[in-house]
Amino acid sequence: RLCHEGRRALYKLAAETGIFVKKTGKLVVACEAGEAAGLEALARKAREAGAEGLELLDGAEAARRVPGLKATAALWSPETGIVDSEGLMRHFERRALDYGADFLFSTRLVAAERSLGAWTLRLSTGERLRARWVVNSAGLRADMVAELPGLDVDAAGYRLRWCKGDYFRMKTPPALPHLVYPMPNHQGLGVHMTMDRAGGVRLGPDAAYTSTLDYAVDPAKSAAFAASVSRYWPGVTADALMPDQSGIRPKLSGPNEPWRDFVVQEESARGLPGWVNLMGIESPGLTASPAIADMVAALLAA
Repeated sequence: RLCHEGRRALYKLAAETGIFVKKTGKLVVACEAGEAAGLEALARKAREAGAEGLELLDGAEAARRVPGLKATAALWSPETGIVDSEGLMRHFERRALDYGADFLFSTRLVAAERSLGAWTLRLSTGERLRARWVVNSAGLRADMVAELPGLDVDAAGYRLRWCKGDYFRMKTPPALPHLVYPMPNHQGLGVHMTMDRAGGVRLGPDAAYTSTLDYAVDPAKSAAFAASVSRYWPGVTADALMPDQSGIRPKLSGPNEPWRDFVVQEESARGLPGWVNLMGIESPGLTASPAIADMVAALLAA
């Protein structure tokens, strides 16, 4: 729901500000007959969450829309798009500054205590701040920040597991008209094909749980990426790929645990009034960001 609300807000914001977006549409493909039923279930859940215009296609129609694609069936999502994520972040930063926000980069929060109806926050610089509200949106470190006021993050189910995703780029990209995704799996959305604003095509991300913040991409993984994508885009070879970038997701579920959704929670019920935790905000957190902000604002105003 937050993803769809955020998507609509981002298209509107881009029209007003000039941030680059492109409504590309997306195909989620079944690579074998046994996956077709999963597409129907995915379409049903997506419609319940607010997705518009979804359409189930047979393999021939999917290949007509994306020449070169191999699929037995597909789910068409016409409202999916791409955005200049750095441009969006710069816009959010400028808006915050315009409204009087201060950014304290390279500064850690080391303690948080509540007294006299407000929070006292101690910083790594030695400074102390007083705040009526605290919104913990610390990403990979959000569970550590949540512990500072005394919350038992394990009992709350807030302990984060880091999951790394690598990307490769096609050296000679095809003219891809739409994004192409395989069926999602337990750890994520699978290795998919996306285009950038310059027409380049990236493959990824994969998913590997990690305990270190290492963003290097191992070139030796190109063979595994080629094999994964070849299920729906035949002919991809390892030597046609080059390492691109990586990211690390703050997941609330471990390798053998059921998938868990975002947590956006005001913690008065745990004795921490005015403290809001945002936990496990992984993909599609960027798309959902305007809707998450509205949700947090409503919690603080309640």
